[in-house]
Amino acid sequence: MNSIYILLTIVIYFGILFLVAKFTGKRSDNDAFFRGNRQSPWYVVSFGMIGASLSGVTFVSVPGMVRRIDMTYMQTCLGFIVGYFVVAFVLLPVYYRLNLTTIYTYLNLTSIYSYLGTRLGKCTYKTGASFFLFSKILGAAVRLYLVCMILQTFVFDTLHIPFAMTVTGIVILIWLYTRKSGIRTIVWTDSLQTFCLLATLVMILIQVCGILHLDFSGLVQTIKESEHSRIFVFDDWHSKQHFIKQFFSGIFITIVMTGLDQDMMQKNLSCKNLKEAQKNMYWYGVSFMPVNFLFLCLGILLLLLGPQMGLSIPEGGDDILPFFAANGYLGFPVLVCFTIGIIAAAFSSADSALTALTTSFCVDILDNSKLPKEQAERQRKKVHFYISVVFILCILIFRLLNNKSVIDALYVMASYTYGPLLGLFIFGLFTKWQVRDHLVPYIAIASPFICYLIQHLTSRFFGYQFGYELLMFNGLLTIIGLYCISFKKKDHG
Repeated sequence: MNSIYILLTIVIYFGILFLVAKFTGKRSDNDAFFRGNRQSPWYVVSFGMIGASLSGVTFVSVPGMVRRIDMTYMQTCLGFIVGYFVVAFVLLPVYYRLNLTTIYTYLNLTSIYSYLGTRLGKCTYKTGASFFLFSKILGAAVRLYLVCMILQTFVFDTLHIPFAMTVTGIVILIWLYTRKSGIRTIVWTDSLQTFCLLATLVMILIQVCGILHLDFSGLVQTIKESEHSRIFVFDDWHSKQHFIKQFFSGIFITIVMTGLDQDMMQKNLSCKNLKEAQKNMYWYGVSFMPVNFLFLCLGILLLLLGPQMGLSIPEGGDDILPFFAANGYLGFPVLVCFTIGIIAAAFSSADSALTALTTSFCVDILDNSKLPKEQAERQRKKVHFYISVVFILCILIFRLLNNKSVIDALYVMASYTYGPLLGLFIFGLFTKWQVRDHLVPYIAIASPFICYLIQHLTSRFFGYQFGYELLMFNGLLTIIGLYCISFKKKDHG
């Protein structure tokens, strides 16, 4: 019976999304799809980006983190805040200045990676865009795959619906409500999905506190006294959770995963001007921290709830929240809210990724801004459809592999691909050197492989385990490689 309720919830939720898409999709040209006509209110963008950042994987994974690493993830979240201010003060001004000075045949439009072409050369530009496309489609497909697996396990298996049909249906639905107005629609659907996500989190917290007979002061005391309440780690340099590693990694993760990501920046560039985009980034960055804190608090409460209810909690951290919610242990309202929350978290990530991938491929790879308006729009619609097909194929391949260690490896691989992007942008922004442009792709490809080799050797011979700082090290290797093929830019003044 639970599967029927979940399915009905999914149908109603998508109905609401299509209504939003209908009202926002009246204008369906490329300007609406790529930039939202530069009319998106900053507060709507800011609120919606919370949901886009908290993917379905985050929704089920963060509560489960506390069993293994306590609440030390908050150290990384502190770094996130600093990273958002860096994006606002350093990168956003560059993007807006570039966007205003780049004139195409019919639309004043550029992607964030065209900065690399202006600063370092065409090959560098194509390399940056290609790394984004590869990493984004890989990461987005994996996130959606994990959510599809949850829905398949708790809903569609009981209805005898094949996994391939589940995946195809979900991706088609996402394609349908994003195909006309892209980012113009995404800005508003993400806000709806963020609201659903946060409402779900609050609902689950209230329900769990009710079962545990905790008022607010009792909740605070319970979290404080928990053996998993540790936040800061200063005493063990070898630990992946050491404060310095986590904090500075959080800064650079934000710079890369937000500031250098076409998906996240496309929403910011839909704001009316730079000032509003920066305001969006400040509020979004600050609000991201308490949301993650509440997820971690929920994880502690669920670890306490299991023994009290006589339940055996799953070993996997990612299985804890779905175990309680989808099996009805927290009540029917939580079952419905969990369904909405998991869908909202997953699709707010997947739909914006689909739009950003379409934008990047059209603008960066195909350079369709040089085409006549009607032809460019036809090409954009075809690319949007083909990328949706690639999403389906990637998810089905992950299903065939059917190995969680492989999925983890794919996540690591995706994080490696952002390292070269970080190095390319730092080199471009903070040096005055030029590079031998045709050699840049080789540097960008070699850096992750060298990084992996060094990681393996340090682990084997010195016992040092790289954590999130791997991203910074990967970027540093790229910068060193670029320096080796650089030369001083001639002054023509």
